[in-house]
Amino acid sequence: MKTVLFVCVENSNRSQMAEAFARMHGAGRVEAASAGSRPSGMVNPKAVVAMKELGYDLAEHRSKGLDDFNGRNIDVAVTMGCGDECPLVLAGQRVDWKIPDPRDMTPEEFRGVRDLIERKVKDLLAILEATP
Repeated sequence: MKTVLFVCVENSNRSQMAEAFARMHGAGRVEAASAGSRPSGMVNPKAVVAMKELGYDLAEHRSKGLDDFNGRNIDVAVTMGCGDECPLVLAGQRVDWKIPDPRDMTPEEFRGVRDLIERKVKDLLAILEATP
């Protein structure tokens, strides 16, 4: 099973939603996690609402730091366009998605970012499934 780590500074919006989508669409095929270099300590309530609209309860997630993943082998580390490189995470592949931070967006704009993340996660899962 391939491992994917989604990374963003606060681990409260983008990376949390990406982890959720990887769990939803890659269940049994990938092990998904998320973390941040400076975790906020909470998942943004807007992200919880946006994911609940799609049937995923993000309220069960917690904002966590990269320390748990330092030195751990990860197949793919995906940064969300926030500038984190997470050099201590041992990733076979690194991908940077240029996704705007939805923190201060309207609910409609937030949903647009959520939907972009879902498309990108689905594309990543398809690539991972096609790669031995």
